[in-house]
Amino acid sequence: MYSIIVVPPPTTEDETDRTQLRLAPGERLGFGRSASDNDLTIAHDGVSRRAGEITAQGAFWILSNLSREQTYVVENPEGAGEHIKVGPGRLDAPIPFEFSRIVLPAAGDLLPIEVWAPRHDYLSSEGGLDGATTAPAFSVDRTKRYFAVLAALCEPRLRGEPHAPLPTVDQVVDRLRPNWPAASRTSVQWNIDYLAVKLRLKPGPETADTGPRLNGKKESLVSLALRFDLVREDDLVVLRASSPPAPSLSAPSASASASASASASGRVAR
Repeated sequence: MYSIIVVPPPTTEDETDRTQLRLAPGERLGFGRSASDNDLTIAHDGVSRRAGEITAQGAFWILSNLSREQTYVVENPEGAGEHIKVGPGRLDAPIPFEFSRIVLPAAGDLLPIEVWAPRHDYLSSEGGLDGATTAPAFSVDRTKRYFAVLAALCEPRLRGEPHAPLPTVDQVVDRLRPNWPAASRTSVQWNIDYLAVKLRLKPGPETADTGPRLNGKKESLVSLALRFDLVREDDLVVLRASSPPAPSLSAPSASASASASASASGRVAR
């Protein structure tokens, strides 16, 4: 069973059908500009002759940066900006992401190497434990409008653009209107302020000292929500416009309903 799959940077020859390299646990894959010293040759003048090495492990993989000057960034495309920096000369840096993108800076270009690792193992809970349950770290109700506002703020970065600018209040209003026709700048801003207090980014209005105005409130909210998975990609379903209910084929007409009501009233009167 293979441990990881490595997809090299695209070339003009394989843009439509990119090569995949498979590594079993314990196997290593060297990459760089030199064809004689590496298993994976990256023909770019900005890549070191021996740029790095990937080693497959059980449920993760490790990256060695063999360059002398370049820092490599390993991005988690599913983590809305989550990344790890591997500095020059760093050996055996563990990478925990199931899907990763190594970004190699190469003389003005950014070359991506994609790495697919095995799915992680998680503890399965069997039966309940005695005693009181643990209080949740963050109490959010996914059925409330404030959560829809938070989801709309997080949406650009959850769609695979980790550095996307956050939507403006007006853009959030437009995004929410299909499900919330009465949405306005005032109501959306109120929910943003409410979230800042609820998630303890600023004190509540009942405190004596409310502190200074929170700068970058939206950025702080999105950073917290994405860092602790308060909003996941699956949660964006709350932004979908709900379909109006289909009319019933057997529904009586207005005149028939009125006639039936009058007939029933007459029977009651008698």
